[in-house]
Amino acid sequence: MRIKFQHSLDELKERLLVMAGLAEQAVQRCVAGYAHRDAVLCDQVIASEPAINALEREIDQMAGDLLATEQPMAIDLRFILAVLRINGDLERVGDQAVNIARRVKEMMAMPEADMPVDIPRLGALAGAMVGAALQAFIEGDAERAQQVLLLDDQVDAMNSAAFKSLSALIQQRPEVTTQALNVLIMAKNLERIGDHATNIAEDVIFWVVGADVRHGVPAELQLEHRVA
Repeated sequence: MRIKFQHSLDELKERLLVMAGLAEQAVQRCVAGYAHRDAVLCDQVIASEPAINALEREIDQMAGDLLATEQPMAIDLRFILAVLRINGDLERVGDQAVNIARRVKEMMAMPEADMPVDIPRLGALAGAMVGAALQAFIEGDAERAQQVLLLDDQVDAMNSAAFKSLSALIQQRPEVTTQALNVLIMAKNLERIGDHATNIAEDVIFWVVGADVRHGVPAELQLEHRVA
């Protein structure tokens, strides 16, 4: 029975990693779509949304069945609960990528204008956070997950700077207001992707060491108290 249960946990993890791959790819494509004004990449992001949504439902069902039938204890229970939360965050990462892709397509129908925001750099940082959080999940590495939490302030700072610079641009050049607002929303979408990566990292820590580091609780204080 234990071997069967472990196989079910492995299968659950594999399905989540498939979903993670789609979500990561969506982020990369929407940012590249912006950088290169590439409608094909944006269309690929939008087209990936149904697959991500279907996987979210499948993973929720698998995890729910395990909770209902196996009565897992301790670290296995935390793993399943973490998967449920990570699943939701990955679906929202996909949603944010779709939002960006749609904004890029809108901008491509407008006159091109220089924007004082480095969306590719912000996208690379947010994407790196997602990738690092997922690697921490793959390896069951709470310390790696904790490093992801330290990057969130950088993404927040870049988003705040984008708001200030784009607000000033709108005042100086009202004719590019629509383009600037689109970029402002993209920056916010990327900031939200960083938030979801932070959530994933927190869930990895919860799974591995049994520490709840949400709501501003310092991770380094709780990582000292490992739970089997």
